[in-house]
Amino acid sequence: MWKNYVIPESIEALTAALEAAEGQTKIIAGGTDLMVEIRNGKWPELNTVIDISRLPGLDQIWKDDQDFIHIEAMVTHGDVLQSPILREFANPLVQACHRVATPQLRNRATVVGNLVTASPANDTITPLMAMDAKLVLVSSQGERTVALRDFYQGVRKTVLAPNEFVLEVTFHALKPSQHGSFMKQALRRTQAISVLNCCVLLEMEGDFIQKAVITMGSVAPTIIHAVEAEGFLKSKKLEDQVIKEAGRLAAEATRPISDIRATDEYRFYMMQSLVENGLMELKNGTQAAKVPAKPVALDTKEGFHSPAVSEWDGETIQTTINGQMYVINGATDMTLLNLVRERIGFTGTKVGCEEGECGACTLFLDGKAVVSCLVPAPRAHLANITTIEGIAEGETLHPVQQAFVDHGAVQCGYCTPGFVMAAVKLLQEKPNPDRDMVKESISGNLCRCTGYYKIIEAIESVCEKVRS
Repeated sequence: MWKNYVIPESIEALTAALEAAEGQTKIIAGGTDLMVEIRNGKWPELNTVIDISRLPGLDQIWKDDQDFIHIEAMVTHGDVLQSPILREFANPLVQACHRVATPQLRNRATVVGNLVTASPANDTITPLMAMDAKLVLVSSQGERTVALRDFYQGVRKTVLAPNEFVLEVTFHALKPSQHGSFMKQALRRTQAISVLNCCVLLEMEGDFIQKAVITMGSVAPTIIHAVEAEGFLKSKKLEDQVIKEAGRLAAEATRPISDIRATDEYRFYMMQSLVENGLMELKNGTQAAKVPAKPVALDTKEGFHSPAVSEWDGETIQTTINGQMYVINGATDMTLLNLVRERIGFTGTKVGCEEGECGACTLFLDGKAVVSCLVPAPRAHLANITTIEGIAEGETLHPVQQAFVDHGAVQCGYCTPGFVMAAVKLLQEKPNPDRDMVKESISGNLCRCTGYYKIIEAIESVCEKVRS
């Protein structure tokens, strides 16, 4: 997969590693895109992977005294959903992050990583572009700030130099008079890349629009503005005919292509509807209600501040799995999934799609449910891991395991460990969840045998026991 795996312990060590890197070199944070690319052979001569996930202090969200929001390099989509600051001052971004993938992937995927991947279908670029975000790029020569609108040069092309990394994204906090709506069209409700998306951001004075920003994704090589629609909306009221015309003008600004997910005609037609729906949400004030007040995270914060890794030898992985310490050598070039199965022997964690789509390989990493097929094995160093084998107490099954047996929530059983792990983490996080929370908790798990009814029934039966 790669020849060298580096875990820097400081930003200075990171920039030095980038400067000294030879051959193909990639920075990994969450790895939810990069690990799929590596598996699919996109980087056949990958020499070095530099893991920044253990750099201390890069998982913060904060607002400075000039009302600028800062989202640092290791902030995940899940962190965004839990942030009171972003809920109040950057709600369009919160809406977008809630539509990204599933809880397991949101626990690993970072906002900065989503920006750097530079796909025009990525969900966080659209709202951040609408809020005029900027990126702070750092190298051994110093740092520079680049507007997000100037960061992209085409599909998956950016101005980021080989010796640079993105330290943070920053933007001005939205004012009380500013309201935004993020809209997404995808092939299914969860675990789906945008067919197209948009963000509508309005600044109001009474009933009149003082300024409008409409950004659109997956309809051009980069995120684009609907300039004519923005100009048309200025000084107008949000009336039905105005909304309809703005949608038409926005669609006229697109330059969509046909691909495996949609035709250009479909994208053109749907962008008009998407913009109209976003404006209608703002008219009715319903945009923020799309995100639950307390969304399921599948994260109990046990490893919220992961320790820095000092003087790692690049070879030895020392980790705790199901309460037992292991020291493993010769496993730094594999995934965490293969480490627990092949090197340790915990085969309950299943190999499914190996792209983060099915959830069969779900385990707990420092208190978070993650898909282990997309986690590099060296991330296990100094970490605390729980597999399906570790949730029972001796010979006594975990209540969720027993409920799956009692309710017949199993057919072939291959996906079952992942479902059980997601449900167990849900009940650790929220001991008394409602049905919507149960559904959200297993949205990252696929079963090809059942209609999910028995699975939901089994999980809810455990919730009933908790309530009673």
